[in-house]
Amino acid sequence: MNGGSFGIVTIVASVLIVGLLAVLIYDLVQTRHAVLRNYPIIGHMRYILEPLGEYLRQYFYAGDREEMPFDRATRAWVYKTAHGQHGIVGFGSTYDFREPGSILFVNASFPVLEEERVPTPPLMIGEGYCREPLLARSIMNISGMSYGAISGSAIQALSKGAALAGCWLNTGEGGLSAQHLAGDCDLIMQIGTAKYGIRDKDGNFSHERAKELAKVVKAFEIKLSQGAKPGKGGLLLAEKVVREIAEARGIPAYQDSISPNRHRDIANVEELLDHVVMLRELTGKPVGVKTAIGGWQFINELCDAVLRRGLQDAPDFLNIDGGEGGSGAAPQALMDYMSLPIAEALPRVVDSLLQSDLKSRIRVVAAGKLVTSARAAWALCVGADFVNTARGFMLALGCIQAMRCHTNTCPTGITTHNKRLQRGLVVEDKYLRVANYAKAMNKEIDMIAYSCGCRHARELKREHVRIVQTADQSIALNMLYPYPTVGSRTTSKQATASAAA
Repeated sequence: MNGGSFGIVTIVASVLIVGLLAVLIYDLVQTRHAVLRNYPIIGHMRYILEPLGEYLRQYFYAGDREEMPFDRATRAWVYKTAHGQHGIVGFGSTYDFREPGSILFVNASFPVLEEERVPTPPLMIGEGYCREPLLARSIMNISGMSYGAISGSAIQALSKGAALAGCWLNTGEGGLSAQHLAGDCDLIMQIGTAKYGIRDKDGNFSHERAKELAKVVKAFEIKLSQGAKPGKGGLLLAEKVVREIAEARGIPAYQDSISPNRHRDIANVEELLDHVVMLRELTGKPVGVKTAIGGWQFINELCDAVLRRGLQDAPDFLNIDGGEGGSGAAPQALMDYMSLPIAEALPRVVDSLLQSDLKSRIRVVAAGKLVTSARAAWALCVGADFVNTARGFMLALGCIQAMRCHTNTCPTGITTHNKRLQRGLVVEDKYLRVANYAKAMNKEIDMIAYSCGCRHARELKREHVRIVQTADQSIALNMLYPYPTVGSRTTSKQATASAAA
């Protein structure tokens, strides 16, 4: 080693030693971290490794059925279907049949032959109650993810994929953007509590804007709450409120976008129905409501109000979101503990509609971690007409569950506005995966129906699925949630009139 090289090494070593001594002294005198105070320098390894833990577990240590919110087996299934591959496995299932809450479908002794099958029929939404009802062709559809929560490239891929698959795309509460129109798919305009995209300069609902939107969207959805954060409005952190997002929403750039926790002009069920009627008459399009469910009160009050007012005042659909969380950012206290999971919320809603004889009037959309064909088929068994998923389609776009959706650092370009990271999401490739996933979900839901002895998926009923209660013991869903008597629910006015008669 010559003299010059030796001198450089000496300087570098001296700098490192001085740096370590400075860290040592700082760790010993600081009072915020007990670990660093007791174990200076080496204690920093804890803080370096801790944030890497979730990624190390994901790829090296956790089993295929252990992770949350979606385990590796579920993600792998979505990836395969999105790539157009068959979800074929061998040597037995890793699904735990003994875990309470697990679902098991009841196979028919004589399943439906291919020549006996019929196409799963589409359903009309709003037929007979609005000027332009929506013909909904797909059971599986894309749930609300706003421009801002996800990137423009992701929305373009979803729009084009939805058009190819024949499903609808919900705009989310950020308003309608040019990216949503890229594929010319069926769009549902979501109206959040901040009314982004459908408000005037003062932030109030704009009748003029609603009529303009009605020219390009197929339906409107009034969002009361979502499963990620029931009781709190939309939350988009400052680092994701880039200038184009701020301009679209009419808010300052690089400041947190926090929507009100409810609509200022909707404080009860009566005002909600008034708003539904107003919007439907104004636009001629079907109008629905999205909400998470905390118990019986909301749905019972809604049904009572519709029975009093008449079928013409009912929402055309209800989008029921489970409390399992979703793609939106949220305080952990609400994400973890607020609202019923879809497994309990959906039967309550369907039962109340059946009791009120409103099930044929109000279509039911279910959401809440329903990213596999089995979970979607369970929702149909309960009584849902359609299934929405956001995270399922995020996985189809290439999401790796990095859990950074709110930070603007998504490594796959889906939930970031960083142009360098967005480069990884190639729209012309990803939209095909979106379409593949939607088509495969519909196809496999039908496959489950055939195995249960049904000619198509809409024939699935509660008796076709069992729910595990304890290890090695399950119960039929129609025993756990017996069908109520249709029309058995009456309002106080109806009961009084019946007694008088």
